[in-house]
Amino acid sequence: QGTSTLHAWHMDAVDASGEAQFVLKAGNTAELLSVKSLTFSVQTEDLKSDSKGLDKSAYKALKADTYKDIHYTLTSATVSPVASGYLIKSLGNLTIAGVTHEVSLDVHGVLNSDGTITLSGTYTLNMTDYKVDPPTLLFGAMSTGDAVTLKIAAVYAPHQTS
Repeated sequence: QGTSTLHAWHMDAVDASGEAQFVLKAGNTAELLSVKSLTFSVQTEDLKSDSKGLDKSAYKALKADTYKDIHYTLTSATVSPVASGYLIKSLGNLTIAGVTHEVSLDVHGVLNSDGTITLSGTYTLNMTDYKVDPPTLLFGAMSTGDAVTLKIAAVYAPHQTS
């Protein structure tokens, strides 16, 4: 989500992919001990707003024809219990439009009764840090701000073995 000269805007992606390896303490109630690995990836053109014009401008700015995905790979994490789950302080590499930066991301984790793990968090970045020119619309009459906030909400399910 971000701002523009006319109004705030947001783009959503419903589909994403990723894998994670969580270490849980066995027992009557599971306890999250650590996160050994984690990735997530969103196809750039799966980002959708309520404006086809904004979508088209965003895909051009994100160089979607060349860089099909926005990708994150965890490099390290610490896990701390909090009242409503776990605070996961992570470091990882975020790649947008072919440019990768190490980012520090605080994520809230919840162990669900069905065995899934829900992660949620936010991260604010400047598009220009990733060599993305903030999109413009209507022949430049509307321009977006440089800062955007990524809102992450992901559910990781246990790997099913056959």
